[in-house]
Amino acid sequence: MDTPLAVRARGITKCFGDVVALDGIDLDVAQGQIHGLVGPNGAGKTTLLGLLLGLAVADGGRLEILGAPVGRALAAPDGVAGFVDGPGLYPSLTARQNLAALVALRGHDPRTGAISDVLDQVGLTDVADDRVRGYSLGMRQRLGLAAALLTRPRLLVLDEPSNGLDPAGKRHVHGVLTRLAADGTAVVVSSHRMDDLEALCSEATILATGRVVFSGPLSKLAAENRELDYRLLSSDLPAARRLAADTAGITVVDDARAWRGAEALVVRALVPALDELVAGLVRSGVAVRELAPVSSPLEAAFLALTEEEEEAGR
Repeated sequence: MDTPLAVRARGITKCFGDVVALDGIDLDVAQGQIHGLVGPNGAGKTTLLGLLLGLAVADGGRLEILGAPVGRALAAPDGVAGFVDGPGLYPSLTARQNLAALVALRGHDPRTGAISDVLDQVGLTDVADDRVRGYSLGMRQRLGLAAALLTRPRLLVLDEPSNGLDPAGKRHVHGVLTRLAADGTAVVVSSHRMDDLEALCSEATILATGRVVFSGPLSKLAAENRELDYRLLSSDLPAARRLAADTAGITVVDDARAWRGAEALVVRALVPALDELVAGLVRSGVAVRELAPVSSPLEAAFLALTEEEEEAGR
């Protein structure tokens, strides 16, 4: 049985005057999935997030969120929470007071334990009674996530949630999003941090000039993308170099790149050729100590897309 969709978009268009922000967008996001949204500046990511949050309406196409068609009114669909361009917060209030104000606006009792619970989830308990004006960017991002969690959303939409986060803050945020997805919440994350998206997302959509140029599992992106550069550390670098040179579809890019105090072989290949090289190394008794893309498949696709746009604009 197929997993129900939290987002189903077909042929979505959105214009601002003569500017076409979204041009026939199709998007599927399943419940319990963390879906990444990637693209150069001006690709239409913020516009699409705004449609999902009810901050704007599409000019054309059909959008369904949590199984219900989205109408023409500017209103956040039930069960949806998140933020675009950073969370809106009251700087003169503490974190706890900000959340209490949000709870009160929804007509609920702000004295419930939900506020303490979400502050704990995002790692802000120790500074919950400090005024937000003294918060760092990363702390504000975490507080924005806490505000979204108060509604127990079934679809969470986040714009650059890792912005300004230190390693501890990132760990908190990643843990929260992973647990939400495991409990069935759909999460859409827009970010320029490719490492974050690859650590979190099972699928991603890449936008360019308002159009989808890729949408699907990250593993599919790696298989379909142009050749990638891979860093190879082995027990016998000369033997690995010879095998790489003799393997069809493999190009040796750099045979002595320093990496963490050791020499590494850098090869360029598609996934099938890389698999053949690894099999050959194993047959020859050469241990593979590390094999990883120099740039991730998602980052490589993003850079290739950016380069193509720059060339088209010349």
